Amino acid sequence: MPDKVTKEMNTRMEQTLEVLKSALSKVQTGRANPAMIEDVTVDYYGAATPLKQMATIAAPDANLLVVQPYDKTQMGAVEKAILAADLGLNPTSDGKVIRIKVPKLSEERRGELTKIIKSKGEEAKVALRNVRRDANDKLERMKEDGDISEDDYHRYRDKTDEAVRDYSKKVDDLIAEKDKQLQVI
Repeated sequence: MPDKVTKEMNTRMEQTLEVLKSALSKVQTGRANPAMIEDVTVDYYGAATPLKQMATIAAPDANLLVVQPYDKTQMGAVEKAILAADLGLNPTSDGKVIRIKVPKLSEERRGELTKIIKSKGEEAKVALRNVRRDANDKLERMKEDGDISEDDYHRYRDKTDEAVRDYSKKVDDLIAEKDKQLQVI
């Protein structure tokens, strides 16, 4: 039974890491990356639709994104949505595709992005601690109900603490890697 709690905790911690990876992939590093705009929502005939569902997004070189909507009548809506997303990107259209030049990062913008990724890392660590708290609460209830012994309770609590340390280290590594990408000119 406590093994089930630990397994569930590890699954939730992995999910937290995946959410962080996804969030970090959307942070602009001065290099074109389709993930930067794939979740921009476009008003598609009255329905908010992610751009990745209504267009092909490619990065043919390091500072250019090319968006090719499946429905050419939606070119204007796609451009408007990219501008409204406030990503610091200016799309230009030639009627067939939308080209987006990804600007080089200024030193000031790098500093802002570093703060953003560090706050995302801190949010992930808080989420990890919340997962640990939930697992410890379940273990506490099991101990009170007599399902596990006092020794098992302490052993599994130590495992939860160790898991949080391991996953926090992984979060720190992800943040450090993204920060390193930001600092490369």
